[in-house]
Amino acid sequence: MPKEKSVVARLSIHGEHFEILVDPDLAWEFKNGKDVNFKDLLVSEIIYKDAKKGEKASDESLIKNFGTADIKAVASAIIKKGELQLTTEQRRQMVENKRKQIVAFIARNCVDPQTGTPHPPLRIENAMDNVRINIDPFKPVEEQAQEVIKALRTTLPLKISQVSMLVQVGKENAGKVKNYLTKTGNVVKSEWLSDGSWKGEVVIPAGMQQMIIDRLNELTRGNIEVNIIKKI
Repeated sequence: MPKEKSVVARLSIHGEHFEILVDPDLAWEFKNGKDVNFKDLLVSEIIYKDAKKGEKASDESLIKNFGTADIKAVASAIIKKGELQLTTEQRRQMVENKRKQIVAFIARNCVDPQTGTPHPPLRIENAMDNVRINIDPFKPVEEQAQEVIKALRTTLPLKISQVSMLVQVGKENAGKVKNYLTKTGNVVKSEWLSDGSWKGEVVIPAGMQQMIIDRLNELTRGNIEVNIIKKI
């Protein structure tokens, strides 16, 4: 990522300041517990005292405050414990980009229940203006779109396209998979098998299908069977 599109993550410890230049989306995902590629997250592998002035923090200062001078370890601590700061223009651009992604998601995954056809993007944008929805530039599109859809239904008839998935997972991952699917979708069938494994049918928004499958593979390291039964 070009430096001009990066943002600063900063942390102060005992009066000393530490800053890094990061990709705003990846930094936010990492701050919220997701695994990301640090080579993509860090714009430069430098820990600064003042990023704007280009003043680097010394190894002695890093070891004193973080117990290490390892760039990844220090950067992780800064993002996890510190704050991400955006300029007004960066936030405005990020909000606008996120808004466009949400509109595209809704246009792709929702239909007018009266006609069975998608709403044009411009109609969705106008409806969002009418209900005055606040867009979070960091929140994932899929998650935020669900909240926007609920708000839009007061003025715009919407039906979410859904898919039904059959999931089977071994006993070592069964509990966390079932809990995740219960929070994410609608588990319509649930069966614990004699060997401790779990099998279930879950209905989810079609637009979240790939995100959910990716997350299931992360939770189980690929030790899961997922089959799409039908679109609803």
